[in-house]
Amino acid sequence: MNVMRTAMLLAFMTALFMGIGFVIGGKGGMMIALVIAAGMNLFSYWNSDKMVLSAYHAQEVDARSAPEFYNMIRDLSANAGLPMPRVYVYDNPQPNAFATGRNPQNAAVAASTGLMQRLTHEEVAGVMAHELAHIQNRDTLTMTITATLAGAISMLGNFAFFFGGNRENNNPLGFVGVIVAMIVAPFAAMLVQMAISRTREYSADRRGAEICGNPLWLASALGKIAGAAHQIPNYEAERNPATAHMFIINPLSGERMDNLFSTHPDTGNRIAALQQMAAEFRNGASTAGFRADRPQRTARSVPNTGWGRGSDEPRKGPWS
Repeated sequence: MNVMRTAMLLAFMTALFMGIGFVIGGKGGMMIALVIAAGMNLFSYWNSDKMVLSAYHAQEVDARSAPEFYNMIRDLSANAGLPMPRVYVYDNPQPNAFATGRNPQNAAVAASTGLMQRLTHEEVAGVMAHELAHIQNRDTLTMTITATLAGAISMLGNFAFFFGGNRENNNPLGFVGVIVAMIVAPFAAMLVQMAISRTREYSADRRGAEICGNPLWLASALGKIAGAAHQIPNYEAERNPATAHMFIINPLSGERMDNLFSTHPDTGNRIAALQQMAAEFRNGASTAGFRADRPQRTARSVPNTGWGRGSDEPRKGPWS
C-alpha cells in the first residue's frame, strides 16, 4: 500500500510539473516539462545521495577517522541485516541526521557534529537506527526525488510569472492561469512532499527502535533534537528547504503542529508511540522484531566506550 501511495504521489508531482509547463508554453511546454521531469527523475536516481551530501558539505568518515561512530553504524547495520552504508559527518551545531541513496546497496547516513556533541551514545544509536530503517524501507530514493521535484516545481512556478502571460506561448489560461500556477503549484508540491514524509516517519521510528533494541533511546533523542532544532539554526537547510523532510526532525524553524502543513509528525506523538512500544516490550507483548521468545539485541549490541554516557553537556565528537 505504501509503495502504491508513494507512486501515486510522485505521479501527481510529475503531472503538476507538466501542468506548469503547459501554463508557460502550452502543449509544447507541457511536453518539454515531461522530458525534463523524466530526466530529473533519472538523474536523481543515480545522483541523489551526492546532491544532498554535497549541499550539506558532508565529509565521509571511516573506522580510522571516527572509530566509535563508524563501529556503531556497522553494528546497527548488522542488527538490521543491511549492507554497511557509507558514513558521513557534516559540520553543523544543530543536532540532526538524515539518510540518502537509491537502494540499501548504495546508501549513506549522515549525522551533524551537533548530534554527537549533544546526545548520549545510546541516543545517537537510536537516531542512526531510525535512519537505517529508512534505508531498509527504501524511503531514501523516494524522499530525495521528491525533494528534487518539489524544488523544481517551485522554480517553475516563478518562471510562470515571468514567461507565462504573453500571447505567443499558446497558453489558453492567460494571466489568471499564470497566477494560479505560481501560487498553487509550489503549495501542492509542498503538500505532496509532506504527505510522503509523514507516512514514513512512524514506520521508521518503530523499525529503528527494533534495530537499536530500545525504543526509549530514540524517544529521548527525539525530545532533545526537537528542543534544539528550533533554537539552533541550520543555514544549509534554510537555503535548501525542499530537503527538510529528509531529516529525522524538521531542521527549519516553526514546525510545531501535527497537521497537514508539517513536514514531520508531531514529536510528542512520535515519543508517545515509542513509549507505548517500550511498555509492550516490557510486558512481553509480541511485536515485529521484539519477540519475547527470542534473544534481543540490546545495549550490548552497540559498543559504548564512554562517549556521551549520561551527559547532556556539549563535548568533543568521536570523529576528531
